[in-house]
Amino acid sequence: MNFTDTQLINLVTSYFWPFARIAAFVAVVPVFGARVIPARIRLLVAIALTLVIVPILPPPLATIDPFGVDGLLTTAAQVMIGLAMGFAMKLIFSAIETGGHMMAQTMGLGFAQMNDPANGVTVPVVSQFYIIMATLLFLALNGHLVMIDVLAESFSMLPVSTQSVSHDGMWVLITWSSWIFTGAVLMSLPVVVALLLVNVAFGVMMRAAPQLNVFAVGFPLTLTFGFIFMLASLPVFLPQFSNLLEHAFMAVGNIVSAR
Repeated sequence: MNFTDTQLINLVTSYFWPFARIAAFVAVVPVFGARVIPARIRLLVAIALTLVIVPILPPPLATIDPFGVDGLLTTAAQVMIGLAMGFAMKLIFSAIETGGHMMAQTMGLGFAQMNDPANGVTVPVVSQFYIIMATLLFLALNGHLVMIDVLAESFSMLPVSTQSVSHDGMWVLITWSSWIFTGAVLMSLPVVVALLLVNVAFGVMMRAAPQLNVFAVGFPLTLTFGFIFMLASLPVFLPQFSNLLEHAFMAVGNIVSAR
């Protein structure tokens, strides 16, 4: 078989630019982009997804010179698109981590810190518990498969070209980032409100019996009630997490479809 230089360049670029978007997406997206996963594994995942997705993509609208300015702009645009999509998905777990931090501070466990191997940062143990549970739910709900499907659909909404995420798409991403606080408050609200009532009760007790050592009695009781309220609020966590996932996938679709 004989190939011309033009055919070889078109073959390489037809895989390289989708690979740039997919690799950037895999580098920051939850589960695949965790720091506990070696970089070689992430690279192999990006290559495997590229080999699966590229054959089903529509042919490019125009031929782009890979060694010219348009080639560099196309590469930068694909990396930007992948990072924006992956960052939008990563915000889900950031919201859960923030909600766990709120609960830990209210319970008095803010000092109990441990290393988060997925992100390489130190978080409260309550946040780590919810992050692990959210990761297992994400895999159980086939969120990783839906995430790959959304990535493949992004090439139809925003084909490979020099066009990156539009201003409207960036504004969608900025607006979606506010869900870090919204999702955190919704997740931690039952436990925080219940512990607030417990603290009010301790305040009334301290007022009625000033000789009572509220620090010796209040801390273990607040901690115990905190775990009880966490256990009671677990059935509500799944609907809230599903709602966050649904909004995240909608946000990713709006980022790549905005013009």
